[in-house]
Amino acid sequence: MSDDHKAALAQGRSEARAVRAYLDALSQKKPRGGNPANLQSRIDGLTDKIEAESNSLKRLQLIQQRFDLEDKLKAVSDDVDYDALEAAFAEAAASYSERKGISYSTWREFGVSPAVLKAAGIRRTRRS
Repeated sequence: MSDDHKAALAQGRSEARAVRAYLDALSQKKPRGGNPANLQSRIDGLTDKIEAESNSLKRLQLIQQRFDLEDKLKAVSDDVDYDALEAAFAEAAASYSERKGISYSTWREFGVSPAVLKAAGIRRTRRS
């Protein structure tokens, strides 16, 4: 195997890793209300309501809401450097797209934003 061939294979693996990492992060979208400060203030508000609620059924529902919000807060708090993933994706995506025959529309349907595709140099094309 020639050195050029080895380099091309290494480049392909590197691009695939960058694309996969970004797409995996997109697939694990942040929950709505994903601002950690907003979620924490909602949890604090529910805690006060729970303590003041005299109706047992309403209190039960409020406790469940608090647990749900705590789960969302934990999911949002998981440290993922989206900016770094996006930058690596933008660097690799055009070449990867060309090599694999992936269109702008396919990226968009997966959830990649137009701004990220523009940064990657992937142009909008008409589907036939």
